[in-house]
Amino acid sequence: MRLFQRRLCLIYLLLSLPACGRQQQNVESQQSPELGTRGPAAALTASATMAAELATAAPRPTELAQMTSPLPSAAATSTAPGQSVRLGLKQVVDGLEHPTFATHAGDGTGRLFVVEKVGRIRIVVNGALQARPFLDIADRVGSSGNEQGLFSVAFHPHFRSNGQLFVDYTDRSGNTVVARLHVSSDLNVVDVSSAVTLLTVDQPEANHNGGQLAFGPDGYLYIGLGDGGGAGDRHGEHGNGQNGAVLLGKILRIDVDGKAPYAIPPDNPFVGKAGMRPEIWALGVRNPWRFSFDRATGDLYIADVGQDKWEEVDVQPTRSGGGQNYGWNTMEAAHCFDPAEGCTTSGLQAPVAEYSHDLGCSITGGYRYRGKSMPAFEAGYFFADYCSGRVWVLTAATGGAWTKKEVLQTSYGISSFGEDEVGELYLMDYDAGVLYRLQTTNS
Repeated sequence: MRLFQRRLCLIYLLLSLPACGRQQQNVESQQSPELGTRGPAAALTASATMAAELATAAPRPTELAQMTSPLPSAAATSTAPGQSVRLGLKQVVDGLEHPTFATHAGDGTGRLFVVEKVGRIRIVVNGALQARPFLDIADRVGSSGNEQGLFSVAFHPHFRSNGQLFVDYTDRSGNTVVARLHVSSDLNVVDVSSAVTLLTVDQPEANHNGGQLAFGPDGYLYIGLGDGGGAGDRHGEHGNGQNGAVLLGKILRIDVDGKAPYAIPPDNPFVGKAGMRPEIWALGVRNPWRFSFDRATGDLYIADVGQDKWEEVDVQPTRSGGGQNYGWNTMEAAHCFDPAEGCTTSGLQAPVAEYSHDLGCSITGGYRYRGKSMPAFEAGYFFADYCSGRVWVLTAATGGAWTKKEVLQTSYGISSFGEDEVGELYLMDYDAGVLYRLQTTNS
């Protein structure tokens, strides 16, 4: 997660941004150059530089075109003479300890659940942080490393009736654990004794652990796993990202309602294929710290943390059937990585957007906005950079091209976005322990 050594990363950024390598800039590796202030809002600022965009038809990486263009319909639009829509942040709560994720239970209560790296989940009710944790498994979570800890929680689609939730964390040995738990008779407290481990994945290094859990529109649980850490995907004969015999460097898809500990969905793309783990839904990712499903279309948005030069956003249409290869470590975003030139791109899926380390060093994925309070940003995909504190919106323009625009500059280490039950969006400052809500104002 590299989330965390922000001051050191700032020194690297000032001297040589690429030097702020994956050791300080990974999943939770999103660091802002300065300790975030705790004010109620951050001003909207225009970016002088826009990143390269790709067509939705997923052209080969070599076809990536550099462009500068205004954001389409989801941009800041005029609402009255002399007025325009500006994006800002409203503080919801502070006092969090290294927040890594926020989500809802889909149970109609409106509660927001905030994950803390140390191994706790906190509840926010009507803008107030509850004193008692929803979950506390700090005694079994290994969180000493920059990219270790409790990463995310996913509530079962039928949580209201079955009380099941799932967590992804690193244990005291540094290995990835995906576990199922049940809420107790008190709906604000999880029964820790109910924990059942579904999956354990050995981690050769302390970084690149991925950690996102999310239920797809198909009811299956999707799991993000990084390439095993270190640099350059050096583990295994040809690296883990392109090795279908291992789970590292992959997006997994499992059926948590089938046989114990889980079942393989019969339509997973590599079922029955020699040399491929049947859990794999997509491969060739480096560290997919945050991914999310568009609640309107079911499309999967993956923000994959890069190596030394490029960060990327990948989009997988809901009808794709899975099986995409996002290129790591042959490619870093839309550029050859190994080898550095003349790499073979056949069969690799190009990102829809990328940005260089001139603008940051560790992407933090978010959500495609489907709430009601910010109509100017409808259908825009929000994401950020942990190191620079920048926030962008990615939109699909007429003709199928994707366009991204910087819509906010902050001094925060944005470790994650969050989405509540009605589709409103949040982001969190990792070091300051503050949860903010995105909002718009006229100016």
